[in-house]
Amino acid sequence: MTGAGRGTGTATAYEVAVRAEAALGEGPTWDPATGRLLWIDILNCRVHTYDPATGRRTVRRTEQHVGAVKPRAGGGLVLNLRDGIGLLDPDGAFRWLHRETVPGRRANDAAVAHDGTLWAGTMRYDEAPGGGTLSRITGDGTVTTVLDDVAVSNGTGWSPDGRLMYYVDTPTRRIDVFDVAAPDGRITGRRPLATIEDGAGFPDGLCVDAEGCVWVALWDGGAVRRYTPAGDLDRVIPLPVPRVTACAFGGPGLSDLYITTARVGLTAPHPLAGSLLVVPDAGRGVPQPAFAG
Repeated sequence: MTGAGRGTGTATAYEVAVRAEAALGEGPTWDPATGRLLWIDILNCRVHTYDPATGRRTVRRTEQHVGAVKPRAGGGLVLNLRDGIGLLDPDGAFRWLHRETVPGRRANDAAVAHDGTLWAGTMRYDEAPGGGTLSRITGDGTVTTVLDDVAVSNGTGWSPDGRLMYYVDTPTRRIDVFDVAAPDGRITGRRPLATIEDGAGFPDGLCVDAEGCVWVALWDGGAVRRYTPAGDLDRVIPLPVPRVTACAFGGPGLSDLYITTARVGLTAPHPLAGSLLVVPDAGRGVPQPAFAG
């Protein structure tokens, strides 16, 4: 892949995994149990799956806006929905794990920590500062608010050893890093890892690779960037669509970087806006835990 070496290189060899017109494509997640890539369209209430081995795709409609979908340890899926956390059982039956309706607020990105807990974000539809949260949800439905002064809760991920957590509240333009306390997973010591400069877009979804580097999608930045654990910009993947929303490693060897995109709010969207893109052999991801619920 051109420019995929170390240093501030540029990788450009993206491919189209799924050509789509998602309004707000988000949350790519590799499900090793099924060999499928999960992703969502928040505003169109859709959960998508894609099998890169066969090209087979499925689409399931949810009854309300869905901010994230993740595999469950016993099979099925956990959903971060507008009104709370829902569970899809392997037979397709739906039930609420935790329901909390807050007028004007919806779910957004989520991630599963090393201990199997779900860290689920929310935001107000009007993106008002302080209107969102980040909460930790256990398998029995216990919810603990971790951050309660958030505008747009977005990318969340952990270092390979679980000692650091990375987090994005998009309007801050920062990727922040926390220390993770064992064994309860408490986070402390919030500080910036990197700040996205003016004109380069806003940080959105992120993932962490096997070297501990952070890959972040840039909304209105038309790119995915990789930052080292020291906060240095290491790699850039420019893309033809401006609204790049999230990224995750997938495929049998966790070497392919899947990237979701959006077309919402664009008056003349690029033909690939809303599609699922992939950069083969972009790096090496780490296996993601399933939700223990």
